Amino acid sequence: MRDLTDQQVRLFEQPNIGNLATIRHDGTANLTPVWVDWDGRHVLVNTAIGRAKEKHLRRDPRATIGVVNPEDRYDWVSVTGPVELVEEGAEDHIDRLAKKYLGKDVYPSRSEGERRVTVRITPERVSSGRS
Repeated sequence: MRDLTDQQVRLFEQPNIGNLATIRHDGTANLTPVWVDWDGRHVLVNTAIGRAKEKHLRRDPRATIGVVNPEDRYDWVSVTGPVELVEEGAEDHIDRLAKKYLGKDVYPSRSEGERRVTVRITPERVSSGRS
């Protein structure tokens, strides 16, 4: 596992939109804008079970996530590493992200019967600009 600088961590802790890259079944990249979080060791993303990124990660548990500081496009961080999908606590996690990004206590876009999963990315490769 690679350590991140304080500034790199801040980019994940602030309400910046990340871009999550996963690998499709044909080997091509899938890039999705996502809410991001940091738990002290991992970059966290949340998704619903059955969505493309969840399916890709179950088949090939590797991902890259990048965040750019909207006030300075040259201040960015990219983390690549193995992924663990965690269902326990994922509902609470999406609510915390809703608070961070929308100022709402409860995630307002849940679908009937939807199950959430937290994507936990362990940093193995870290690249950045200015951070």
